[in-house]
Amino acid sequence: MLSGAQLMAVLIVAIVMIASVVRAKHSRPRTGRDATASAESERLREEVKQLKERLAVLERITIEKENSLEREIERLRDK
Repeated sequence: MLSGAQLMAVLIVAIVMIASVVRAKHSRPRTGRDATASAESERLREEVKQLKERLAVLERITIEKENSLEREIERLRDK
């Protein structure tokens, strides 16, 4: 039979093993997840950059149209 110290050692080893299995089962792999998250972040940054550029072009077009429309109205008023 196991003595008190041996039983304690066996229990500690069993608890550590069970905890390791539970942790491994419930944890996610960090390297793959971090790499995927980093790639997704970079893709989203690039998409935001492109959208900002497109918005700037649309704003410029809108302002140009407003200015040209305003000039046309003034030209018609002057006639």
